[in-house]
Amino acid sequence: MKPDCFEPIEMASRDEIEALQVQRLRQTLAHAYENVAPWRAKCQQRGVHPADVRRTADLAAFPFTEKSDLRDHYPFGLMAVPRDRLARVHGSSGSTGKPIVVGYTAADIATWARLMARSIHAAGVRPGMMVHVAYGYGLFTGGLGAHYGAERLGCTVIPMSGGMTERQVQLIDDFRPDAIMVTPSYMLALLDGFRKAGLAPDATSLRFGIFGAEPWTEAMRAEIEGAFALDATDIYGLSEVMGPGVAQECVETKDGLHIWEDHFLPEIVDPDTGAPLADGDKGELVFTSLTKEAFPVIRYRTRDLTRLLPGTARPGMRRMEKVTGRSDDMIILRGVNLFPSQIEELLLKSSWCNGHYQLELTRQGRMDSLLVKAEARAESWDGSGLDQHAEVLIRHIKATIGVSVGVAITPPGTLERSSGKAKRVYDRRGS
Repeated sequence: MKPDCFEPIEMASRDEIEALQVQRLRQTLAHAYENVAPWRAKCQQRGVHPADVRRTADLAAFPFTEKSDLRDHYPFGLMAVPRDRLARVHGSSGSTGKPIVVGYTAADIATWARLMARSIHAAGVRPGMMVHVAYGYGLFTGGLGAHYGAERLGCTVIPMSGGMTERQVQLIDDFRPDAIMVTPSYMLALLDGFRKAGLAPDATSLRFGIFGAEPWTEAMRAEIEGAFALDATDIYGLSEVMGPGVAQECVETKDGLHIWEDHFLPEIVDPDTGAPLADGDKGELVFTSLTKEAFPVIRYRTRDLTRLLPGTARPGMRRMEKVTGRSDDMIILRGVNLFPSQIEELLLKSSWCNGHYQLELTRQGRMDSLLVKAEARAESWDGSGLDQHAEVLIRHIKATIGVSVGVAITPPGTLERSSGKAKRVYDRRGS
């Protein structure tokens, strides 16, 4: 059955998409080269020029953009338009140093709203439906991106933002929205809130959930869909590239995120060497924007690990496999590489874990240790620590990941909740 698309371009052929990409890529490279002096200098050092590009594969000769470039030229040094043409700025929290700052012209904001509307529509939401937005508003791109997109689609928006879990539960119960947009980890906090209020999560009005801003596993999708009786899809984006709405899972297939390739050109590279990899090979995701005016990004290294696959529900648009880890989130424990998502998958396969967990790294002498703190479901808690379940999990982690860890199962409601992106790893090796 042909999908009900928001825009005709979603059903363009692969040849049509690639021809449009080459045209827009040449325009973007010329715009950045002329107006962004630091990037022009990197190109000159590399000996490349926008006129060299005849096909998308030629982009591999151009330099990467790294997050450090954004910090080095904070706040507006990488903008391609005068400061007085910026309609809005967004940015990171700057918790690890200078924040990154991104800018938008009025045309950029309109493009973003349209792509978010396209994404929300692909998730199953239709005009006239009510959308509860529980992403944070402010410098973080999630809340306003979701808000503008839902309004552009013709939905009624509840601009709740993050936090105030009891109030969120009350408004969902009272207003009866059709869809919710939120981080998957906070959706689990809302699940706790519904149960605490004596409300059945699977009896809510919610039919669609659009979850992003952090990696999440198929096991968590099953947990959320089973608890709330809704269709859960993944949305992808990052502030440096635009915000949410760079790619979206389609509700018809739920088989990875279709990248809106008429606006973004993806690559996969080896995370260690930067060498391009073929479609189907797993590596680091790199993006080049094709239509941004204020803040074009060329070969931006996202650090997200995934692979590119052929399109399905939108045949001309390639898919990216669900991101379940980042190269800079990888934990190296006694020579073994592991990602938080691997632990999460094992936890959510259990009958006793409610989905909330933390990973605590410590060091004694020269030896690193990892303690998995996992919270029990109320109906499973035995008052002492579920020792037998902890031993089973320790064995499963050793057998599947190849590393020995400790496990501490905690009572329900004891681990810290986040209204935004969940903090999973607590590295105490330097304390």
